[in-house]
Amino acid sequence: MPSIDRLVLRVSIPVTVAVGVVAAIIGALVASDPGKALLGAAIGTAIVVAFFTVGQVVVGAVLRTNPQMAMSVALMVYLLKIGVLFIFIILFQGTTAFDTKVFALTIVACTLAWTVAEVWIFARTKVLYVDPQQERPQI
Repeated sequence: MPSIDRLVLRVSIPVTVAVGVVAAIIGALVASDPGKALLGAAIGTAIVVAFFTVGQVVVGAVLRTNPQMAMSVALMVYLLKIGVLFIFIILFQGTTAFDTKVFALTIVACTLAWTVAEVWIFARTKVLYVDPQQERPQI
């Protein structure tokens, strides 16, 4: 049986990219400059896929090797992603290279898509929270 991490990535990445493509098409149709709208949507989609993929891989690796540290690592990954996103916001502030509204709305839409896909996976997958092969300690 494939690990839950692979399953999450295998389902969530295509769903998120599909939402990003839809956002790019809608953005290109409604924006004044379709090229900049497409670029903004592409960058937004790439950021969401990269952030969530890295988070899933890191937390999954920690869960396999040191489950006691999983929550601490998950919180640190979250704070790191928020910090990097803040840096992106500062760097892209006032940019004219792409449509910032399409960029922002694409990030929101793709984040929701990834989250919904992940919730759907966990709702339909039986994930053991106790290791059935672990030996019982001798008392």
